[in-house]
Amino acid sequence: MASVSTYLNFNRTTENAFVFYRSVFGGDFGMLQRFGDVPPGPEQPPMAEADKSLVMHVELTILGCHKLMGTDAPETMGFTLTQGNNIHINLEPDTRAETHRLFDALAQNGKVGMPLTDMFWGALFGHLVDPYGICWMFNCTSKG
Repeated sequence: MASVSTYLNFNRTTENAFVFYRSVFGGDFGMLQRFGDVPPGPEQPPMAEADKSLVMHVELTILGCHKLMGTDAPETMGFTLTQGNNIHINLEPDTRAETHRLFDALAQNGKVGMPLTDMFWGALFGHLVDPYGICWMFNCTSKG
């Protein structure tokens, strides 16, 4: 079955971010692998001890079927991470109550860009940046 997921890269904070997301959305990690679990390749340099506990891949299903995935992107492994506003995760909850619950939970220790507001297109809309620098938009068309 075809699907779409969102993949997030973090600078050594993936586990903290996903524990936070799990507290907001509920559920369990479908998978959590660490860099230390990867067998070394014949031409790879030894992995730094500090990198072995980092998250190589984690999955969390949110809102029924969307997979939120993530990884640590350490510079010691050649990654250059630039956080910015180039991605938003757009959530369309079924009810206004669930929209408010999720918005308020993700906004804790984050920054609200636009509070939830009834918009001209008929939806309850708002956006924020969570404490881990991820941009979230909410668009709830339910009147209940």
